[in-house]
Parts: sequence; C-alpha cells; structure tokens
Amino acid sequence: MGGVPQKKQKTEKPFKDYINWFEIPAVNFQQALDFYNHIYAMEMETKHDDNYSMAFFPATTGIGGAIVAGPGSMPSDTGPLLYLNGGKDLNTILQRVEVAGGRIVLPKTLINEESGYFAIFIDCEGNKLALHSKK
Repeated sequence: MGGVPQKKQKTEKPFKDYINWFEIPAVNFQQALDFYNHIYAMEMETKHDDNYSMAFFPATTGIGGAIVAGPGSMPSDTGPLLYLNGGKDLNTILQRVEVAGGRIVLPKTLINEESGYFAIFIDCEGNKLALHSKK
C-alpha cells in the first residue's frame, strides 16, 4: 500500500502511581474513626469545620487517605472516591474526560497552596472519580 506513512502518536510516560488520595465516607464520624483506629491500632489526626470532619490515615510515604463526614459523603456499596494522579497539571487529563465520553462534575478547584488542586468527573461507565495535582 502506498501513500504517506502514518506518524506514531507520542505516548506520555506512565506515572509511578495512578492513585493519589482516597476518601472513605461516613455518616457517624466517631464510629468510623473508632473502627479504623481500632483495626489499624493507631490514632488518626482529625480536622473539623462547619461542614466536614476528616480523619487522616497516617502516611509519610506512599498514598494517603481519610475518613470524611459531611455533605456528599454517603457510605454505599458502590465504593469510596478515588483520586487519580493528575500529573503536573490535572487540566491536561481533565480536558480529555468529555472527549472520551465522560462528564466533568467539578472543574479544577484549589484545595490549598500546599495540597494543590482537584477535580471530579464521571467516567464513561458512570463511575465517580477525582483527579489531583499540585498545580
């Protein structure tokens, strides 16, 4: 077959980790805190504001996470919200979500200067996931 040779599409280098953060929803925050403190034999650091309570799994390296109670944090058998690695700037991946058949639920949003940014999307199968990046 003749014609112009097809250029190979440049593939991006794989990430070391694809999950950055996880949250386990709770209605009864203290009960959930007690449960995880018990099964891991630890004391989790907690933070509370007007809307949310969070207990952080201690992690000095690797992937961290928290128990979360507040609006939108409803336990279910459909699973916790996973934060996927958004790379250097999560907009790079986020801009591909709708093109691939997903839907953006929450656009890129600043958590704080230290933690960076996140966004929430629904994938093509209906799963709710998040992306996280420092920028």
